Amino acid sequence: MLNRSTTWAVVFLVATFAAGSPSGPAAGALVRRASAAAPERARGLDRMMDELNVELRLGPGQRDSVRAILQRHRTRMTAVWETVRPRFDSMRAQMDSEVARQLTPSSRSRTATM
Repeated sequence: MLNRSTTWAVVFLVATFAAGSPSGPAAGALVRRASAAAPERARGLDRMMDELNVELRLGPGQRDSVRAILQRHRTRMTAVWETVRPRFDSMRAQMDSEVARQLTPSSRSRTATM
């Protein structure tokens, strides 16, 4: 059984993956570069399970149980994310704009090519 700290860590990790994308122009560029370098990288549930396996060192029985839990809640998590995503995207766009105003033209061009 997971203790309270581990449970919150799992919830945070799942929420982070549900969000799906980091904020900021440089972070987005890094994600695009990583995606181009590793197109075979797992997505969705498989990606979450890979990360949880690494972070929590799950045993085979735990992996099966955690996968079943994530699958059971996936539809509801997706529905929640769809209601939150417009606000998240708006906030991310605002942050990107504010960060971009702080960059030199050279820095801006580097983030565009990443």
